[in-house]
Amino acid sequence: MALAKARGAKAPARTASPRNAAGGPRTGGRVLADALVAQGIDHVFAVPGESYLDVLDGLYGVANRLKLVTCRFEAGAVNMAEAYGKLTGRPAAAFVTRGPGACHGAIGVHVAFQDSTPLLLFVGQIPFEETDRDSFQEVDYRRMFQPLAKWVTQIDDAARIPEIVAHAVDVATSGRPGPVVIAISEEMQKKLVEVRDVGPAEVSAPFPDPAALARMQALLAKAKKPLAVLGGSRWSEQGRADIRDWLVANDIPVAVGFRRQALYDGTLDNYAGDLGVGSDPALVARAREADLILAIGTRLGEPVSQGYTLFETAGGTPIVHVYPDAAEIGRVFRPALGIVSDLNVFAAAAKALPAVKPAWREWTRELRALRMAGREVPAYPGALNLAQVMRELEGLLAPDAILTCDAGNFATWPPRFMNFSDGQRFIGPTNGAMGYGVPAAIGAKIAFPGQQVVCFVGDGGFLMTGQELATAFHHGVAPVVLVFNNQMYGTIRMYQERTYPGRVSGTALTNPDFARFIEAFGGHGEVVEETAQFAPAFQRAVASGKPAVIELRVNPEQITTRATLTDLRGGKPAKPPAAPKRKAQAARPPAKKR
Repeated sequence: MALAKARGAKAPARTASPRNAAGGPRTGGRVLADALVAQGIDHVFAVPGESYLDVLDGLYGVANRLKLVTCRFEAGAVNMAEAYGKLTGRPAAAFVTRGPGACHGAIGVHVAFQDSTPLLLFVGQIPFEETDRDSFQEVDYRRMFQPLAKWVTQIDDAARIPEIVAHAVDVATSGRPGPVVIAISEEMQKKLVEVRDVGPAEVSAPFPDPAALARMQALLAKAKKPLAVLGGSRWSEQGRADIRDWLVANDIPVAVGFRRQALYDGTLDNYAGDLGVGSDPALVARAREADLILAIGTRLGEPVSQGYTLFETAGGTPIVHVYPDAAEIGRVFRPALGIVSDLNVFAAAAKALPAVKPAWREWTRELRALRMAGREVPAYPGALNLAQVMRELEGLLAPDAILTCDAGNFATWPPRFMNFSDGQRFIGPTNGAMGYGVPAAIGAKIAFPGQQVVCFVGDGGFLMTGQELATAFHHGVAPVVLVFNNQMYGTIRMYQERTYPGRVSGTALTNPDFARFIEAFGGHGEVVEETAQFAPAFQRAVASGKPAVIELRVNPEQITTRATLTDLRGGKPAKPPAAPKRKAQAARPPAKKR
């Protein structure tokens, strides 16, 4: 399935139809595999476990219709499935075993919940007759996942599998999308049942009230400094094109929410930047001046609203809040107008409206000028200028490249210095989960092998889930991973230096030679210590056709795009670290040119 097709105005047609098993009764494991196929699920990311052996056997029977991706760690598997949902708008399934497997996979559920990503997580479960005996690896998953998922259930009757899986998909993809967790008891999977498969339901999307659209137009006509803030998930290619055309036709400046760069073409003249962690202070200041906020798809959560300080909760700044779930409208900030609508349907309706004669052209140009000024490359100290590296990478990327991003201070470099074009995708965890970037890149590359996939990850996050590169080799895909190595947990060090200057505690790291790490798998490794080395190294990595790691040995002093450690300490020098860190890496033979 091509990525472009997956981004269509509607989800791809799913042709599977309800049926009885031609060979008579089926095991619960096979019924579950068939139920996934019937619902259009085409990828399963899993770490195998004895608690769902019968499902694994069922998946064997549908291998020609559903790809099973064997992963190395449950957190990696669930994050791969989450990235798939972000990119396609349709849920993938993840399978983990009971107890420890579920605990490891829980982080991916939290990512999907806060990022509003459709996801199905199946958890193997003990035999239900052993419930409440503290059986081996027993966990009550309803209690465990209740605050992390849209719905948590358990299947104890194999005859109900088609019903429950169908409902799980509906829940995951409706309203505010999110994860559904389904526990599957062990003996249920072995039971023989005769039951019909259940296909997907055709449900019309909520359409915006025409009166609300007219009210929005009236508010826009009165505005002098409007600002659109785009966010949310399950945008289609047509929906993004429609909202772009409407915003361009009305010359409305656009900011994207935290890690939602995939939603708008950053090269357009009305793109003002991103609101989130590490946002341009100048854009934040202008957002406070706005006299109308068009919040389209965004929840206006903590990162976007700068800790709930950007707007008055009582509605001092008029907000038009467009969201597919009424429960999210006005949850924190009381809007002047709330519009409950599918985002893609709203975009089509907005595009059909007559353009408002803008009174804010200079305002839009001002915000764009701030964006362009923020992209200028400063003369950072050190041999490797990450700003210049990001600008060069922008020109080296394929027009349809998929970029995944982990969590950490390094993650502020790409959004500040790169403009992502309409055909490119940039995804990351809005809940700030470290260890997301590498599995997300592998999941994206497995789902869309024809697309270029590049991952941004810090040295801390890489060693949380970097072993998932084994999954990339196992399935024959080749993402390129950029490891920003500053030998510290950078975000925590930043806060540490602000609060306890010079008192470094618990944030220093000792790292391997990351290039040799990937070479041990048989992949392509590069080390970049100077700006001029990056472009050739990236080109070699792409040309190798292998999974690749490019270690960027960055200046630890440059802790953010706008501050150094010395700045945070008020100019005071830091105490030396407890042990040297660079020396361990210096032994790499310099003669081996890359």
